[in-house]
Amino acid sequence: MTDLLNKKSVLRVKDFLDNNNLNIKLIVLDETARTANDAAKSLNKKVGAIVKSLLFKNIENNEYYLCLVSGDQYMSKEKLSDITNGKIVKANADECKEYTGFSIGGVSPFAHKTKPTNIFIDENLDKYESVYAAAGHPFVVFGIKFEDLTKITKGKVVSIVE
Repeated sequence: MTDLLNKKSVLRVKDFLDNNNLNIKLIVLDETARTANDAAKSLNKKVGAIVKSLLFKNIENNEYYLCLVSGDQYMSKEKLSDITNGKIVKANADECKEYTGFSIGGVSPFAHKTKPTNIFIDENLDKYESVYAAAGHPFVVFGIKFEDLTKITKGKVVSIVE
């Protein structure tokens, strides 16, 4: 399992953390964290403390938005449409991989191949002392304080869930 830390997508996350002097350690799981429920079970944490990284696109101008959503919440495309003033659809698996450089289930909040137009962060994540996000692979995650997540992603904290 430790060979997962040498995968190109995971190394990109690790390099980002190292280059930004973030003392954050990657966690290799014995079981998948492909879904928020899986991650919560593997980490023995509340589902709400798991960050779902969801990519959406504005079909009118082809801009992409990364939404970091609490694992126990459901994303609202209507709210995102209102915030971005556009018609929003969820990016498919191929678009996600091409745009972010990460496969669904392993999308990191940062270190993307192409920088999203905006990153929006679900205000519900602020309830947790630490939150846990994917680090480039469904078996690799990291823990981070909410304030640090908002700072390093330069994300806007908003109400984006149903």
